[in-house]
Amino acid sequence: MGNPHPLYDKHVATLDRALTAIRERGYWSAFNESPSPRVHGEEAAPRGTAAFESYLGTEFPLDQPGTTGWAGGEQSPFGVRLDVRYPHADVDALLVAAAAAMPGWRDAGPQTRVGVCLEILTRLQENIFELANAVQFTSGQAFVMAFQAGGAHALDRALEALAYGYAEMTRTPAEALWEKPAGKGEPLRMNKTWHVVPRGIALVIGCNTFPTWNSYPGLFASLVTGNAVVVKPHPRAVLPLAITVKYAREVLAEAGFDPNLVTLAAEEPGEGLASVLALRPEVRIVDFTGSTEYGDWLEANARQAAVYTEKAGVNTIIIDSTDNFAGMCANIAFSLVLYSGQMCTAPQNILVPRDGIATEAGHKSFDEVASGIAAAVGKLTGDPARAVELTGAIVNDGVLERLERVRDLGEILLDSQAVTHPAFADAVVRTPLILKLDADREQVYGNEWFGPISFVIATDSTAHSLDIFRRTVGRRGALTASIYSRDDKVLDEAEWAALDVGVHVSANLTGGVFVNQSAAFSDFHGSGANAAANAALTDGAYVASRFRVVQSRRHV
Repeated sequence: MGNPHPLYDKHVATLDRALTAIRERGYWSAFNESPSPRVHGEEAAPRGTAAFESYLGTEFPLDQPGTTGWAGGEQSPFGVRLDVRYPHADVDALLVAAAAAMPGWRDAGPQTRVGVCLEILTRLQENIFELANAVQFTSGQAFVMAFQAGGAHALDRALEALAYGYAEMTRTPAEALWEKPAGKGEPLRMNKTWHVVPRGIALVIGCNTFPTWNSYPGLFASLVTGNAVVVKPHPRAVLPLAITVKYAREVLAEAGFDPNLVTLAAEEPGEGLASVLALRPEVRIVDFTGSTEYGDWLEANARQAAVYTEKAGVNTIIIDSTDNFAGMCANIAFSLVLYSGQMCTAPQNILVPRDGIATEAGHKSFDEVASGIAAAVGKLTGDPARAVELTGAIVNDGVLERLERVRDLGEILLDSQAVTHPAFADAVVRTPLILKLDADREQVYGNEWFGPISFVIATDSTAHSLDIFRRTVGRRGALTASIYSRDDKVLDEAEWAALDVGVHVSANLTGGVFVNQSAAFSDFHGSGANAAANAALTDGAYVASRFRVVQSRRHV
């Protein structure tokens, strides 16, 4: 298996703490989420901005095999001119180089691999402002969110994947002496050795909205278990993953390994490179975040690979009653406004009994509940300078098209407004649209409407709301669910309903925890138990099929 690399000794304390965290599931973070200069120093932010700007209008500095030309075409949701060109590789050459890099990486053993991977995370953390700028200007996230979700939280999720990978790889001992009594004679003795063998080349298909957060778990789960990784970014969000590949290759080379263990597969517009790569026999693992249609296609067609998909669903809030009406409305509003609802975990359907609900301030009618949520959203988005720090920018024209298409399908409680960004005049910013629907309009709210679109739905009762929840999530899936109730029996019934449809549920969120945010080392992202995702990020099942244990045995 080889001796551990010095990088294992350098980072073993972090690994041990991460292993403890995934067992205990309490709060822990290895990477500070604050962009404050008190944390990173006065020079970190300007240095990161300068590094980001140095890429603009240039050929990205990435020397990898099979480069046949240059590809690009990213358009920033903030209207900033990017014009970065990336190496366009010959697929055959890229896969040959990736396969050739794997034997030495396999033979290095789990400790060395995890040490090198932890050094890659450290290098990315050292350049977190560069990474955050790239995430911001390709995804449309506001800077603080890009720094947190695209930087610190993405690194935490990567570390979580490394911890699970290491735990699974070391579950079986590397070697053992086997002795079987043989009656009067000498016992049978064999030396047995177990080798962690990677599955093959892994393909990571990046998404536009969260290019790092959604890609890092699969990338590092595959890399630490011995696989080479080809990173295929979304055409509109290449730069964050190109930067990631650049630093990964640097660390691998410095550590004495073939940098072609991690390569970038940038594509020309409309090339369909993800589908080409996903069907190659050399590709044995596929990680994808994005549309249901393409995720379903990958699951059906990439039959030679283990395919991990996070797709779409109808995230739901059930309101039965509350002891903190204002806090409930504010919490829901923040979840609707954050990144303009462009999170796969953002709530869409808000189910409220048409006869209203009980609150600490007395009975509230359905219209009062709906108006309370709409007013809280309006308060968050009323000041453009404040609003854009929450909404960010609209990631693509498909979101705008859905906003226009849905507005005539229900009664508008709060209309979506265009907002002028005070720093980026060409940014495309829209506030949330909230529609009122009756429960019989399931043909509308039973489908996902990605973006700043939500529905307040009048139901016959909380029991009816739970029936709708079971039916819609059971059919379309969901990544999150939430329940508000003062009645423990109702909370239990909602939890049982969530178990029935395999979705994570939160109860009575009124403070600083929001349904569309999950904490690494404690919260699982997705469950793999409904149509919205076939895997959870991250758990043992997410990493264990990325390798196999192959045994050898010899007589003593």
